[in-house]
Amino acid sequence: MTRIVSGAAGGRTLRVPGTGTRPTSERVREALFSRLEHLGVVAGARVLDLYAGSGALGLEAASRGAATVTFVESSRAAADVCRANATATRLPRLHVVTERTERFVDRSGAAVWDVVLIDPPYELAEADLARVLGALSGVDDEPGAAGSHLAADAVVVVERSSRSPEPTWPIAMVRTEERRYGETVIWFASPGPGVETPDPGAPGIP
Repeated sequence: MTRIVSGAAGGRTLRVPGTGTRPTSERVREALFSRLEHLGVVAGARVLDLYAGSGALGLEAASRGAATVTFVESSRAAADVCRANATATRLPRLHVVTERTERFVDRSGAAVWDVVLIDPPYELAEADLARVLGALSGVDDEPGAAGSHLAADAVVVVERSSRSPEPTWPIAMVRTEERRYGETVIWFASPGPGVETPDPGAPGIP
């Protein structure tokens, strides 16, 4: 059973897609959000949940006071489950996008986020993850690539298998912390010092 741990929708049970997703355990979500709340970055945040699956991570953020949450999931079946979960919580300003993460980030224009939650499938290639991180931070080899999508004090969270190597961080992003929970490892990163970041008034939803 997957449920929201705490906040306005705490205790609500969430549907989980039948196949193709790997929901973050309740223990790991509780530890992750305890850390994010300690950092003071959840309440009022513009949150982006990539490879969203059931939406458990983004819904946890919404339940704990995030201002907006955008969920991105490429599987239509999983996105439908995520949308149903979002509707059931009755929490405001939740947006589900059925699209590949790479394409979504590339087309996000001037959108800016305060918290980015990245929990990709274990089989996602490290090079593909590095490309997403680069696009978020504004470091991209593609002609006409957009600038950073991260607020100056943004926190990026990457969840992977403990057997996976550390992500390849773009030059505009600094890894700040690593935490391990059994078979799961979570990395935290933020824009590096001296990195040009967008106007804090920029929208968080494209």
